Amino acid sequence: MNLYKLPKKMKFGIIKERKTPPDRRVVFSPDELVELKNQFPNAEIKVESSDIRIFTDEDYKSKGFEVSDNMTDCDVLLGVKEVPISALIPNKKYFFFSHTIKKQSYNRDLLNAILDKNIELYDHETIVNEKNHRLIGFGRYAGIVGAYNGIRAFGLKYDLFNIAKAEALPNQKALIERLRKNRLPNIKIVLTGRGKVAYGAKEMLDAMQLKEVSVEDYLNKNYDQPVYTFIDVHDYNKRIDGKPFDKKEFYSNPEGYVSDFERFSEVSDMLITGHFYGNNAPIILSKEMLQSPKCKLKVVADVSCDIDGPIACTLRPSTIADPVYGYLPKEHKEVAFDHPSAVTVMAVDNLPCELPKDASEGFGKVFLENVIPAFFNDDADGVLARAKMTENGKLTSRFAYLQDYVDGKE
Repeated sequence: MNLYKLPKKMKFGIIKERKTPPDRRVVFSPDELVELKNQFPNAEIKVESSDIRIFTDEDYKSKGFEVSDNMTDCDVLLGVKEVPISALIPNKKYFFFSHTIKKQSYNRDLLNAILDKNIELYDHETIVNEKNHRLIGFGRYAGIVGAYNGIRAFGLKYDLFNIAKAEALPNQKALIERLRKNRLPNIKIVLTGRGKVAYGAKEMLDAMQLKEVSVEDYLNKNYDQPVYTFIDVHDYNKRIDGKPFDKKEFYSNPEGYVSDFERFSEVSDMLITGHFYGNNAPIILSKEMLQSPKCKLKVVADVSCDIDGPIACTLRPSTIADPVYGYLPKEHKEVAFDHPSAVTVMAVDNLPCELPKDASEGFGKVFLENVIPAFFNDDADGVLARAKMTENGKLTSRFAYLQDYVDGKE
């Protein structure tokens, strides 16, 4: 018997983003809300007035949706970034990226406020299927913008071209058009990962009509055109004991592996990261690799952007306003991006914000497909049950591991 029941009539509120710097994204575009109403006529929808959102209040009004400053009559409130504590409405269901599930210290007070206000929190990162694979997110758009920014950084470093920032262009098509107008020299680009981020970056490289080559050819051949290779964990990690790589064991026991990325750093001009970096996994690109006289890397577009993580030259996140900085390997410190001995690093940690229209439309599509039905089918697939972090002023059992974090003990 399914004890997880939800009413068939639900009022959804699209809330204003209040975090600084402003985020122009939204969970649902006006057109996606129209589709939501078509599929679920019992759904009621209200949109909070916003002067920063990529879609204007008038865009929503023209589709027949109520726009208001008062969201207290909504059952479910949908946002993107963290909601300021002062703006939280008690006794509601909230969806947003809370940045608490990894025990981020800067949001401990937010999670405590959510508990104190008896809010049911559903973090977008916790929306997973029965195999624990994430169902929604902005990863594809991070990859799209990250690859664009990486190519742009290469042009800046070598004074080859100075194309517009992604935030100044309307959509992915415009990004591709700008990239294709500028010819790259005969460089080698290595792209890591196999998730949505990596495939978003791959879309851009393919749209530029760059030639994809096998790992073996990439490592051993020279080319008279720019090329890239697309690598996964087995390509850049190896077992310490010399036995064959075992992917299942790598994920369960990463301590038994070390990086094998040096063979790529010695032949690559650019690295674009799209990997997921798990706890205790080996460093990928180390300080020693970057300091080696054999290292050829000159531009790193660290889309994954794990600080103090697997990419040693990522000293800090960069910003949309100032997206690149230089890394001096011999001194392991930041310098000007165009320093002759520097590796130019692009490490913007909120890349989808630069493509708010495309990112919002894509996010709304998958949210409608994977989440909204659960409100009208008694959560038949357990999507909401798995995602719910808090209930009745307490952490749910799935997120009980956060109790020490909530209590300030870690």
